[in-house]
This record gives sequence, C-alpha cells and structure tokens, in this order.
Amino acid sequence: MSDELEIEGEAGVPIWAAFGDLMSVLLGAFVLILVGVIGVQLQLSHRLDEEVRQRQAEQKRRTTLEQALAAPLAAGRVTLVDGRIGIRGSVLFALNSDQLQPEGQEVLKSIAGPLSEYLKSRDEILMVSGFTDDRQVHDGNRHFTDNWELSAERALTVTRALVAEGVPASSVFAAAFGAEQPVGSNASEEGRAMNRRVEIAPIPRPPKSTKPPHGS
Repeated sequence: MSDELEIEGEAGVPIWAAFGDLMSVLLGAFVLILVGVIGVQLQLSHRLDEEVRQRQAEQKRRTTLEQALAAPLAAGRVTLVDGRIGIRGSVLFALNSDQLQPEGQEVLKSIAGPLSEYLKSRDEILMVSGFTDDRQVHDGNRHFTDNWELSAERALTVTRALVAEGVPASSVFAAAFGAEQPVGSNASEEGRAMNRRVEIAPIPRPPKSTKPPHGS
C-alpha cells in the first residue's frame, strides 16, 4: 500500500512542474503583450501631441497673418483663405495682360509692408502663384503662347512688384498653375473671373543644401 502511494506521489511531481513552466510561459507572454500595448499607446499619444502642436502652430500662423493684413482685409482689397492671400486678376491686370493696373499696384503696395514684417519673425517664404481661366489666350492675344505662360508672367510681375516695395527677394518666388486648380466654374463668366487670380501663400523655407553645386 505504501509502495503505491510513493509511486503516485512520484508520478505527480512532473505534472506540477510542467504546470508551473506553463504558467511561467503564459506570464511572460502576458508581460510582452502588455509592454507592446503600452508602447503602442505611447506612440499614439506622441503622434496626437505632435498633431495638436502642428494645428496650434498653423492656427497661430494664420492669426498672425490676419493681424498683419488687417487693413487690406478690412478694405476688401484681398482675401485670406486657409493662409492663402487671394487677389482678383481683374484688380491686378486687364484681360490677357501681365501689366499691373494702378489699382493692382496700390493693393500690392498695401500688403508689401505687412508681409515683410510678418516674414521677419518667421522662417518662411512667399509663393506667388498665377492662375487663369480655361479660355485660350491666343484667341485674342498672341503675346502669350498659352495660359501657362500668361499665369507665369503675371506671377513674376507680382513678385517683382513686391520686391520693389521692400519684400526681400530671397523670401519670395513665383509659380504658375495656368488653368489648373480652378475655384469657380469655367462655364460662367463669374466663375472664370474668380479663376483669374493671383495667390500669395507663406510656406516653410526649404532647408539649405549642404551639397556643393555641380562643377565645383
């Protein structure tokens, strides 16, 4: 009888040992999963904080720009949407022309000072973008090859005017979009008039390249 008890006792030892090993493995797996979950939560929290900071910085930038352009905005001479300063093409130029009209010159003069002050405290540059409607310019004006050229020349004209009024040349550049990115329907004259415009948008200044120029 005692021999049977001893045999049963000896047979039970490996079972409890295996159970203990299994619990250790499960505990280790649980700890690894917990660490992974905490790591993911920390990453998500960091991303959320970064997005909040970016949104706050963007809102602050827009508020600063609105304050800088308070006078021309109040006068209705320019618009400010999503950080982009918009000027109707009819204010700046005659139809199919890249020559500034007197009213356009005055508008650019009124915003050049505020923009220069705005740029002093920020690591940004101004992108001056020219846009047109979808009507082909060569139908009534053979001075420009197409809308791309017309929008480019208008953007350059505005850029040069801003520089002449004191905006640092190193802080402004021109871009052409032609008839792309319309804000109104080209099926109506009102929509086409909206599409003929120039926008000025502050963007982050590109980092300086450390690579030497070709040929040096």
